[in-house]
Amino acid sequence: MQTFHPRHFAIVPAAGSGSRMGASRPKQYLPLLGRPLIHHALSVLCEAPDIDRVFVVLSIDDTEWARHDWRGLGGKLVPLFCGGATRADSVLGGLRAIAGEASPSDWVLVHDAARPCLAPWHVDKLIRELAGDEVGGLLAVPVADTLKRADAQRHVAATVPRDSLWQAQTPQMFRYVMLRRALEGASAVTDESSAIEAAGLRPRLVQGDATNLKVTYPLDLHLAEWILTNREGIGA
Repeated sequence: MQTFHPRHFAIVPAAGSGSRMGASRPKQYLPLLGRPLIHHALSVLCEAPDIDRVFVVLSIDDTEWARHDWRGLGGKLVPLFCGGATRADSVLGGLRAIAGEASPSDWVLVHDAARPCLAPWHVDKLIRELAGDEVGGLLAVPVADTLKRADAQRHVAATVPRDSLWQAQTPQMFRYVMLRRALEGASAVTDESSAIEAAGLRPRLVQGDATNLKVTYPLDLHLAEWILTNREGIGA
């Protein structure tokens, strides 16, 4: 009897404007070590041996993508111009666009376009630890800082116990049909795990590390450059 092995597809929603960066172009295209910011994560995903195809979901009116040369990333990379107003809309649009290629039980890894410091071992660990999981899960790190809840005047209203609190990262990995149904039935979710949770399921937390940071503010771009330079030995 032939054994069925699910495939792995990556979806990178990249239709946002990145307004908090205060830049003249969308955040995913800001230069980072001579490449567009998004190039770094796409490169890792395209080189991952377990990932069959990498779909980057762009705004329908994106004009920046064509200005860059992506040929070095190989044949796995496929741009989809079906991005929506929110991250969830873009991911769902991507899932609908690949409906003819993905099987219900195939895995989908959704990764933030603004996390350029994704490393091969992040992808390998996520895929390995979730291979036998019924639901799927996400990379995350335990919260280390003391957390404060503020009132309307920014005074401390309470100290929040950090026990059992984790900071969500990406990729987040779930079965194609499960993720699509969850997103179609969810509203106002900020990540894929939230949609899965809203469906009554419990994603698994896979411990990552702090180097997989999300570029949100200008300083983050400098931190990402430092991480990539020291990790790869560039500029030594």
